[in-house]
Amino acid sequence: MRAAGLVLIGLTLIAACAGPPPRPVPAEREAVPAPAPAPAPTEGAVLGARVASLARGFIGRPYRYGGDTPAGFDCSGLVYYVYRSLGVAVPRTAAEQRASVSRIPADALLPGDLVFFYTPEDHVGIYLGGSEFVHAPASGRLVERARLDSPFFILGFAGAGRIATP
Repeated sequence: MRAAGLVLIGLTLIAACAGPPPRPVPAEREAVPAPAPAPAPTEGAVLGARVASLARGFIGRPYRYGGDTPAGFDCSGLVYYVYRSLGVAVPRTAAEQRASVSRIPADALLPGDLVFFYTPEDHVGIYLGGSEFVHAPASGRLVERARLDSPFFILGFAGAGRIATP
């Protein structure tokens, strides 16, 4: 009997070391909802991306005072040509363009928006994104990419605006 008691104690100890009893299987989990689809880009954002892309393609073209064709651009002529090529009428001069846009804060800029400067004359460029813009700087130079955060453009910054979409 003594042996049987020892066996019973041994089995009890072994059972205790086996850990807690198994947990019941949980009920079926609820499916995790799929993330909502991203909102479709607005017509203005699509136009802005096309404007930025087209403007980028003119980097390296010559500056020409009063120019508004790929043969040569001045700053507002570049804006005029790019927007007209995409079916959007804009005024011809930088001052008229600045007067015609919806003003936006610099931290709301999207590709295709216009950036304005006093350099000391009115000057305009087309925003590309990432603090970069395209502009036709001056006689003897080429259409180029520039940065809004360069000291020259920080000091001359006169605001930003968005062209109303048709």
